[in-house]
Amino acid sequence: MRTAQKIKESIIGKVILACGVLSIAVVVLIFAFLTRDALSLFSTYSPIDFITGQNWYPISEPPVFGILPLVLGSMLVTVIAIVIAIPLGIGTAIYIAEIAPGWLKEILKPLMEIVAAIPSVVLAFIGLTLLAPFIQDLLNLNTGLTALTGGIMLAFMALPTIVSIAEDAINAVPRSYREGSLAMGATRWQTTGRVVVPAAMSGISASVMLGIGRAIGETMVVLMVTGNAAVMPTSVDSALKPVRTLTGTIAQEMGETVFGSSHYFALFAVGLVLFVITFAVNWIADLILYRYRESE
Repeated sequence: MRTAQKIKESIIGKVILACGVLSIAVVVLIFAFLTRDALSLFSTYSPIDFITGQNWYPISEPPVFGILPLVLGSMLVTVIAIVIAIPLGIGTAIYIAEIAPGWLKEILKPLMEIVAAIPSVVLAFIGLTLLAPFIQDLLNLNTGLTALTGGIMLAFMALPTIVSIAEDAINAVPRSYREGSLAMGATRWQTTGRVVVPAAMSGISASVMLGIGRAIGETMVVLMVTGNAAVMPTSVDSALKPVRTLTGTIAQEMGETVFGSSHYFALFAVGLVLFVITFAVNWIADLILYRYRESE
Protein backbone atom coordinates (compact mmCIF):
# COMPACT_ATOMS: atom_id res chain seq x y z
CA MET A 1 0.00 0.00 0.00
CA ARG A 2 2.80 2.40 0.87
CA THR A 3 4.56 1.63 -2.40
CA ALA A 4 1.39 2.33 -4.39
CA GLN A 5 0.90 5.57 -2.46
CA LYS A 6 4.47 6.66 -3.20
CA ILE A 7 4.03 5.89 -6.89
CA LYS A 8 0.78 7.86 -6.95
CA GLU A 9 2.40 10.84 -5.22
CA SER A 10 5.37 10.67 -7.58
CA ILE A 11 3.10 10.71 -10.64
CA ILE A 12 1.08 13.63 -9.28
CA GLY A 13 4.27 15.54 -8.50
CA LYS A 14 5.62 14.99 -12.01
CA VAL A 15 2.33 16.06 -13.57
CA ILE A 16 2.32 19.27 -11.51
CA LEU A 17 5.96 19.91 -12.47
CA ALA A 18 5.16 19.33 -16.14
CA CYS A 19 2.24 21.78 -15.94
CA GLY A 20 4.49 24.40 -14.36
CA VAL A 21 7.22 23.94 -16.97
CA LEU A 22 4.64 24.03 -19.76
CA SER A 23 3.19 27.30 -18.45
CA ILE A 24 6.65 28.90 -18.37
CA ALA A 25 7.43 27.55 -21.83
CA VAL A 26 4.19 29.01 -23.25
CA VAL A 27 5.04 32.48 -21.85
CA VAL A 28 8.57 32.28 -23.26
CA LEU A 29 7.28 31.18 -26.66
CA ILE A 30 4.75 34.02 -26.75
CA PHE A 31 7.51 36.50 -25.96
CA ALA A 32 9.78 34.97 -28.63
CA PHE A 33 6.97 35.02 -31.19
CA LEU A 34 6.17 38.69 -30.54
CA THR A 35 9.86 39.63 -30.51
CA ARG A 36 10.51 37.91 -33.84
CA ASP A 37 7.81 39.83 -35.69
CA ALA A 38 8.60 43.08 -33.87
CA LEU A 39 12.23 42.84 -35.01
CA SER A 40 10.96 42.54 -38.59
CA LEU A 41 9.56 46.06 -38.19
CA PHE A 42 12.61 47.45 -36.42
CA SER A 43 14.87 46.31 -39.25
CA THR A 44 13.33 49.07 -41.37
CA TYR A 45 11.78 51.40 -38.78
CA SER A 46 13.57 53.09 -35.90
CA PRO A 47 12.64 51.68 -32.46
CA ILE A 48 13.13 55.15 -30.97
CA ASP A 49 10.65 56.67 -33.44
CA PHE A 50 8.27 53.81 -32.71
CA ILE A 51 8.34 54.36 -28.94
CA THR A 52 8.46 58.16 -28.89
CA GLY A 53 6.48 58.98 -32.04
CA GLN A 54 3.35 61.06 -31.49
CA ASN A 55 1.46 60.02 -34.62
CA TRP A 56 -0.09 56.72 -35.61
CA TYR A 57 -0.76 56.73 -39.38
CA PRO A 58 -0.30 53.10 -40.46
CA ILE A 59 -1.86 53.49 -43.92
CA SER A 60 -0.15 56.72 -44.96
CA GLU A 61 2.74 56.77 -47.40
CA PRO A 62 5.22 56.31 -45.90
CA PRO A 63 3.49 54.79 -42.84
CA VAL A 64 4.08 56.39 -39.44
CA PHE A 65 4.10 54.17 -36.36
CA GLY A 66 4.30 56.25 -33.21
CA ILE A 67 2.79 54.50 -30.21
CA LEU A 68 3.23 57.25 -27.62
CA PRO A 69 -0.44 58.36 -27.88
CA LEU A 70 -1.49 54.72 -27.53
CA VAL A 71 0.67 54.22 -24.44
CA LEU A 72 -0.54 57.46 -22.86
CA GLY A 73 -4.14 56.60 -23.74
CA SER A 74 -3.77 53.23 -22.03
CA MET A 75 -2.18 54.88 -18.99
CA LEU A 76 -4.89 57.53 -18.77
CA VAL A 77 -7.75 55.03 -18.89
CA THR A 78 -5.95 52.77 -16.40
CA VAL A 79 -5.29 55.65 -13.97
CA ILE A 80 -8.96 56.66 -14.06
CA ALA A 81 -9.98 53.06 -13.44
CA ILE A 82 -7.61 52.63 -10.51
CA VAL A 83 -8.54 55.97 -8.92
CA ILE A 84 -12.15 54.76 -8.87
CA ALA A 85 -11.51 51.09 -8.11
CA ILE A 86 -8.98 51.41 -5.27
CA PRO A 87 -11.18 53.17 -2.69
CA LEU A 88 -14.29 51.22 -3.69
CA GLY A 89 -12.48 47.88 -3.77
CA ILE A 90 -10.55 48.27 -0.53
CA GLY A 91 -13.57 49.76 1.23
CA THR A 92 -15.74 46.87 0.10
CA ALA A 93 -13.11 44.34 1.19
CA ILE A 94 -12.87 45.93 4.65
CA TYR A 95 -16.64 45.96 4.98
CA ILE A 96 -17.01 42.30 3.97
CA ALA A 97 -14.13 41.10 6.17
CA GLU A 98 -14.61 43.24 9.27
CA ILE A 99 -18.06 44.79 9.44
CA ALA A 100 -20.70 42.90 7.48
CA PRO A 101 -22.77 40.31 9.40
CA GLY A 102 -22.33 36.68 8.44
CA TRP A 103 -25.50 36.43 6.37
CA LEU A 104 -24.52 39.48 4.31
CA LYS A 105 -21.02 38.13 3.69
CA GLU A 106 -22.58 35.02 2.18
CA ILE A 107 -24.37 37.28 -0.30
CA LEU A 108 -21.61 39.79 -1.12
CA LYS A 109 -18.81 37.29 -1.77
CA PRO A 110 -20.72 35.25 -4.40
CA LEU A 111 -21.95 38.52 -5.88
CA MET A 112 -18.35 39.63 -6.48
CA GLU A 113 -17.66 36.31 -8.18
CA ILE A 114 -20.69 36.77 -10.41
CA VAL A 115 -19.50 40.24 -11.42
CA ALA A 116 -16.07 38.80 -12.29
CA ALA A 117 -17.77 36.20 -14.51
CA ILE A 118 -19.65 38.72 -16.65
CA PRO A 119 -18.12 38.71 -20.17
CA SER A 120 -16.23 41.89 -21.01
CA VAL A 121 -18.18 42.35 -24.24
CA VAL A 122 -21.41 42.48 -22.22
CA LEU A 123 -19.98 45.18 -19.95
CA ALA A 124 -18.72 47.04 -23.01
CA PHE A 125 -22.20 46.94 -24.54
CA ILE A 126 -23.68 48.30 -21.30
CA GLY A 127 -21.11 51.09 -21.29
CA LEU A 128 -21.80 51.90 -24.93
CA THR A 129 -25.60 52.02 -24.64
CA LEU A 130 -26.09 53.35 -21.10
CA LEU A 131 -23.01 54.96 -19.60
CA ALA A 132 -21.70 56.81 -22.67
CA PRO A 133 -24.98 58.66 -23.40
CA PHE A 134 -25.33 59.47 -19.69
CA ILE A 135 -21.86 61.02 -19.48
CA GLN A 136 -22.42 62.89 -22.73
CA ASP A 137 -25.63 64.47 -21.43
CA LEU A 138 -24.31 65.02 -17.91
CA LEU A 139 -21.13 66.83 -18.98
CA ASN A 140 -22.54 68.31 -22.21
CA LEU A 141 -19.89 66.66 -24.41
CA ASN A 142 -19.83 66.06 -28.15
CA THR A 143 -19.52 62.33 -27.51
CA GLY A 144 -19.74 60.06 -24.52
CA LEU A 145 -17.04 57.73 -25.90
CA THR A 146 -14.20 59.11 -23.80
CA ALA A 147 -11.34 58.03 -21.57
CA LEU A 148 -13.59 58.68 -18.56
CA THR A 149 -16.20 56.24 -19.84
CA GLY A 150 -13.57 53.59 -20.45
CA GLY A 151 -12.02 54.19 -17.03
CA ILE A 152 -15.32 53.78 -15.23
CA MET A 153 -16.04 50.50 -17.00
CA LEU A 154 -12.51 49.20 -16.35
CA ALA A 155 -12.89 50.13 -12.68
CA PHE A 156 -16.03 47.99 -12.54
CA MET A 157 -14.09 45.10 -14.07
CA ALA A 158 -11.12 45.49 -11.70
CA LEU A 159 -13.28 45.61 -8.57
CA PRO A 160 -13.77 41.83 -8.13
CA THR A 161 -10.00 41.23 -8.30
CA ILE A 162 -9.22 43.94 -5.77
CA VAL A 163 -12.04 42.97 -3.41
CA SER A 164 -11.26 39.25 -3.45
CA ILE A 165 -7.51 39.48 -2.82
CA ALA A 166 -7.76 42.38 -0.36
CA GLU A 167 -10.41 40.54 1.65
CA ASP A 168 -8.26 37.42 1.82
CA ALA A 169 -5.34 39.55 3.04
CA ILE A 170 -7.50 41.14 5.76
CA ASN A 171 -8.89 37.79 6.89
CA ALA A 172 -5.32 36.45 7.11
CA VAL A 173 -4.43 38.97 9.84
CA PRO A 174 -4.19 36.97 13.09
CA ARG A 175 -7.14 37.35 15.43
CA SER A 176 -4.71 38.12 18.27
CA TYR A 177 -3.95 41.48 16.62
CA ARG A 178 -7.58 42.50 16.91
CA GLU A 179 -7.98 41.15 20.43
CA GLY A 180 -4.82 42.90 21.62
CA SER A 181 -5.90 46.22 20.15
CA LEU A 182 -9.36 46.00 21.67
CA ALA A 183 -7.90 44.97 25.02
CA MET A 184 -5.80 48.15 25.06
CA GLY A 185 -8.93 50.29 24.72
CA ALA A 186 -9.04 50.89 20.96
CA THR A 187 -12.44 51.05 19.32
CA ARG A 188 -13.46 48.67 16.58
CA TRP A 189 -12.89 51.35 13.92
CA GLN A 190 -9.47 52.22 15.34
CA THR A 191 -8.52 48.55 15.37
CA THR A 192 -9.56 48.15 11.75
CA GLY A 193 -7.90 51.33 10.51
CA ARG A 194 -4.69 51.30 12.56
CA VAL A 195 -4.00 47.63 13.14
CA VAL A 196 -5.76 45.30 10.70
CA VAL A 197 -5.39 47.30 7.49
CA PRO A 198 -1.68 48.14 8.01
CA ALA A 199 -0.98 44.48 8.82
CA ALA A 200 -2.69 43.45 5.57
CA MET A 201 -1.16 46.23 3.46
CA SER A 202 1.12 43.95 1.44
CA GLY A 203 -1.81 41.83 0.31
CA ILE A 204 -3.92 44.89 -0.34
CA SER A 205 -1.11 46.38 -2.44
CA ALA A 206 -0.91 43.16 -4.44
CA SER A 207 -4.67 43.31 -5.09
CA VAL A 208 -4.25 46.81 -6.47
CA MET A 209 -1.38 45.74 -8.74
CA LEU A 210 -3.38 42.81 -10.10
CA GLY A 211 -6.33 45.15 -10.64
CA ILE A 212 -4.03 47.40 -12.66
CA GLY A 213 -2.94 44.41 -14.72
CA ARG A 214 -6.57 43.55 -15.43
CA ALA A 215 -7.28 47.11 -16.53
CA ILE A 216 -4.22 47.37 -18.79
CA GLY A 217 -4.91 44.08 -20.55
CA GLU A 218 -8.63 44.61 -21.21
CA THR A 219 -9.63 44.88 -24.88
CA MET A 220 -13.35 44.88 -25.65
CA VAL A 221 -14.30 47.63 -23.20
CA VAL A 222 -11.68 50.11 -24.39
CA LEU A 223 -12.35 49.17 -28.00
CA MET A 224 -16.07 49.97 -27.74
CA VAL A 225 -16.31 52.91 -25.33
CA THR A 226 -13.14 55.06 -25.57
CA GLY A 227 -13.69 56.52 -29.05
CA ASN A 228 -10.48 55.09 -30.59
CA ALA A 229 -8.86 58.41 -31.49
CA ALA A 230 -5.06 58.11 -31.67
CA VAL A 231 -4.32 61.59 -30.29
CA MET A 232 -1.97 62.71 -27.54
CA PRO A 233 -3.93 62.99 -24.25
CA THR A 234 -1.87 65.87 -22.88
CA SER A 235 -4.51 68.52 -22.11
CA VAL A 236 -6.25 68.98 -18.76
CA ASP A 237 -9.56 67.75 -20.16
CA SER A 238 -8.11 64.70 -21.93
CA ALA A 239 -10.25 62.43 -19.76
CA LEU A 240 -13.32 63.92 -21.46
CA LYS A 241 -12.04 63.21 -24.97
CA PRO A 242 -11.70 60.05 -27.06
CA VAL A 243 -8.44 58.13 -26.75
CA ARG A 244 -6.98 54.96 -28.17
CA THR A 245 -5.25 52.20 -26.22
CA LEU A 246 -2.68 49.56 -27.10
CA THR A 247 -5.15 46.69 -26.82
CA GLY A 248 -7.85 48.55 -28.75
CA THR A 249 -5.43 49.27 -31.60
CA ILE A 250 -4.47 45.62 -32.00
CA ALA A 251 -8.08 44.44 -31.89
CA GLN A 252 -9.29 47.09 -34.33
CA GLU A 253 -6.57 46.87 -36.96
CA MET A 254 -5.23 43.33 -36.98
CA GLY A 255 -8.10 41.97 -39.05
CA GLU A 256 -7.63 44.62 -41.76
CA THR A 257 -3.86 44.67 -42.21
CA VAL A 258 -1.96 42.85 -44.94
CA PHE A 259 -0.02 39.82 -43.78
CA GLY A 260 3.71 40.50 -43.77
CA SER A 261 3.36 44.26 -44.21
CA SER A 262 5.04 46.86 -42.02
CA HIS A 263 1.63 47.59 -40.48
CA TYR A 264 1.27 43.91 -39.61
CA PHE A 265 4.65 43.81 -37.90
CA ALA A 266 3.94 47.13 -36.14
CA LEU A 267 0.91 45.60 -34.46
CA PHE A 268 3.06 42.76 -33.20
CA ALA A 269 5.50 45.36 -31.86
CA VAL A 270 2.56 47.01 -30.07
CA GLY A 271 1.72 43.60 -28.64
CA LEU A 272 5.32 43.21 -27.45
CA VAL A 273 5.16 46.55 -25.62
CA LEU A 274 1.86 45.53 -24.03
CA PHE A 275 3.32 42.16 -23.05
CA VAL A 276 6.29 43.83 -21.33
CA ILE A 277 4.02 46.26 -19.46
CA THR A 278 1.63 43.59 -18.20
CA PHE A 279 4.52 41.26 -17.34
CA ALA A 280 6.14 44.02 -15.27
CA VAL A 281 2.89 44.76 -13.43
CA ASN A 282 2.29 41.10 -12.61
CA TRP A 283 5.92 40.61 -11.60
CA ILE A 284 5.65 43.49 -9.14
CA ALA A 285 2.40 42.02 -7.83
CA ASP A 286 4.11 38.65 -7.30
CA LEU A 287 6.93 40.32 -5.38
CA ILE A 288 4.42 42.03 -3.12
CA LEU A 289 2.53 38.77 -2.55
CA TYR A 290 5.80 37.01 -1.72
CA ARG A 291 6.66 39.70 0.79
CA TYR A 292 3.17 39.35 2.25
CA ARG A 293 3.57 35.59 2.69
CA GLU A 294 7.00 36.01 4.24
CA SER A 295 5.62 38.47 6.79
CA GLU A 296 2.93 36.07 8.02
